[in-house]
Amino acid sequence: MFVTASHPSHRDPLRVAIVGTGAIARVSHLPALTALAAGRPLEIVAAVDVDADSVEAFCAEGGIAHPYTDLDRMLAEQRPGLVTLATPPRFHRDQTVAALRAGAWVWCEKPPCPSLADFDAIEAAEGPEGEGPFAAIVFQQRFGSGPQHVRDLLARQALGRPLVAHCQTTWYRDEAYYSAPWRGRWSSEGGGPAMGHGIHQMDLLLDLLGPWSEIRAMAGRLVHDVETEDVSTALVRFESGAMATVVNSVLSPDEVSRIRIDCERATVELTHLYGHRNADWRITPAPGVPSDQAEAWQDFGTDVPSSHQAQLTGLLEDMRAGRRPRSSGADGRKSLELVTALYKAAFTGATVRAGDIGPGDPYYRALHGGSPGWAPQPLEHGAEVTA
Repeated sequence: MFVTASHPSHRDPLRVAIVGTGAIARVSHLPALTALAAGRPLEIVAAVDVDADSVEAFCAEGGIAHPYTDLDRMLAEQRPGLVTLATPPRFHRDQTVAALRAGAWVWCEKPPCPSLADFDAIEAAEGPEGEGPFAAIVFQQRFGSGPQHVRDLLARQALGRPLVAHCQTTWYRDEAYYSAPWRGRWSSEGGGPAMGHGIHQMDLLLDLLGPWSEIRAMAGRLVHDVETEDVSTALVRFESGAMATVVNSVLSPDEVSRIRIDCERATVELTHLYGHRNADWRITPAPGVPSDQAEAWQDFGTDVPSSHQAQLTGLLEDMRAGRRPRSSGADGRKSLELVTALYKAAFTGATVRAGDIGPGDPYYRALHGGSPGWAPQPLEHGAEVTA
């Protein structure tokens, strides 16, 4: 049963609550909301964390009136219109469903949730089309002026057909990073670099190139003693016929995030690390392209960097219009489906096609799919786990 929240008017402040008060909330969610509140009717009314000291300090520093350690109590007492989730992936399903059923829209940090089954449960808890509430995933790298310009060029085929693409997330994480007991585990981190790191670039690639049709992949644990992988590679074919290579790694000292798309009339390349601006994009015309066309392609407009704020700006507009936001529903699910298919292809050696993984498939409920050598090992009788 839903509690219906009215759409905020342009005069009534939108009541916002932040759930989770760790680094991503402090560095990204709170600054984005604070910046937008300066020019919009928006009020951050509460924050929630199981750590009472953390949430009280967060609220004191951010000027937030109501700290909570209980999500359900906060939802009942504060009735926020928007809840932003900055908690670990294993909590996303239950927290998102609770907020939706309380009438709040949700903006959930990536990775979205540990499985397609969880995502589908979230989507089932959303409100009706044209009204909401809806739950969107934080995929901020597909927002900003750069992706918008390139997406437009590709959509109107100004650059010709996309043919070959490369999607690279090659980062570096040392042993100290994995010393935290929740990292490198399926149940708590949700997956390895394909899920927790490379999903941003893969989401941007899908946003630019459209639906994929099939994937083949490999994964390995080459350095770290973890349940998940620490590197993966994949070959992806798109419905358009374009073919892409995908590399996700935490073993790469020279860190870079990169997308390259070779089209009939130009190559588009983005090189950055954790976020991009107009200057990080490069368009190289093919021989014979008229100079005036090539020059027009270089006009990216006013520089709007990829950021949480850029995505949140659009989400707030969608809320006021009562329309489904980008990176929600099928648009948010597609990246998780590709990541899930990558794991299945890597662990089984099979070619996985879009739409293959549904209820009844072991990979629908867990990204490791129960695969020998990759699924978590059961504890021996009497063994203890310390946090």
